[in-house]
Amino acid sequence: MFGFSLKARQLLAFALTAPLLAVAQTAPSAAAAPIKIAMIESLSGPFANTGEAVYRNLIWAVERVNGQGGVKLASGARPMVIERYDNKGQADEALSALKSAIDDGARFVMQGNSSSTAAALIDAINKHNEREPSKRVVFLNYSAVDPILTNEKCSFWHFRFDAHADMRIGALMEVLKEDKSLKSVYIIGQDYSFGHAVARESKRQLSVLRPDMQVVGEELHPMGRVKDFLPYAAKIKSSGAQAVITGNFGNDLTLLVKAAKEVGFEGKFYTFYGNALGAPAAIGDAGIGKVVAVADWLPNVQGAPSDVFYQSFRQRFPKPADDYVHMRMQLMVASLTQALEKAGSTNALDVADQLAQAKVTLGGQSGAMRASDHQFQQALVVGLMDKAGTPGVKFDVEGSGYGFRVIKTLSAAKAELPNSCKMQRPAL
Repeated sequence: MFGFSLKARQLLAFALTAPLLAVAQTAPSAAAAPIKIAMIESLSGPFANTGEAVYRNLIWAVERVNGQGGVKLASGARPMVIERYDNKGQADEALSALKSAIDDGARFVMQGNSSSTAAALIDAINKHNEREPSKRVVFLNYSAVDPILTNEKCSFWHFRFDAHADMRIGALMEVLKEDKSLKSVYIIGQDYSFGHAVARESKRQLSVLRPDMQVVGEELHPMGRVKDFLPYAAKIKSSGAQAVITGNFGNDLTLLVKAAKEVGFEGKFYTFYGNALGAPAAIGDAGIGKVVAVADWLPNVQGAPSDVFYQSFRQRFPKPADDYVHMRMQLMVASLTQALEKAGSTNALDVADQLAQAKVTLGGQSGAMRASDHQFQQALVVGLMDKAGTPGVKFDVEGSGYGFRVIKTLSAAKAELPNSCKMQRPAL
């Protein structure tokens, strides 16, 4: 139904059935203690949809690992299990969840949908690991993209698998700088560390790459608390801006673009997360050729391995509202599995040493961890919103009828940026 070739359909059938065969043939013993992974995320409140999207991705990745026999350690194969902890969108709740997860036996923590929460977790894990070396914890970050987390606040125990904000802005600027018709932009974001980082770096890169462009407005709003974005949208329109740059995600993005549409704003949106979670459907036809999104991967990245990867996710989660797959989260779980198996145990120090050297490939996409700052290096793509079925838009997102055509691809080497991290490996 998605127009795959016979070869692609055969690859898809294998991708979907191989894990089931592996379960029957090489599944770990039911008595084997699972490797507990704590997902600490917003599972209630205004960003619950983002937390649930993460959970679907992690579950799918873990199912593949377990379907292929689990994690092969020196003591035998062990399954992975994801345990959910709701931080309610609050850093203090995340710290309570971290304590509960450690008490429950989790030694691997995953979080990402807030840079301020990630920063608090890094500090807490650093202190915990120093106090209790026998219960050390490794932190895998899939979405918290404040650059400081792998620069000034870098930690041996923290590994980021998403491109940080400066890297993502750099990819967006590769497109924006070429649009000579744009002369004015409005920068809007959430009022916390990530939003500040996006605004700061956007202005810096614009001054270098497009000194002719005017920033006609800049605004930071409370995160997750604005119910009516019409006043913000009205200001954007009245400013005369031809484009908006925003790092908003979840409801803060969807409500913003809905309001912009309502007031008749006809400019472009340069976004970090405009490719899903309700945004395309909210924008509708007004977004065709106007909404730009940067990502580590998009469904319309060309190639049979990518198509198979995406179609298998849609088979696993067929509801249109569940259609938000993150390649980086799959590569993250693959990296952890690789590190565990090379370490031969769940010892946090040994696993962290191996994670720092991780190199993985899945669905035609590859990535490698940079040991100097624990920042994952991978290609980035920029997509432009269009109707499904137009050239380059084989797949829509969330059943919206709209998808993103890849208009720019940056190699991992092109997307890479220097760092100021002074990594310190702890003593044994």
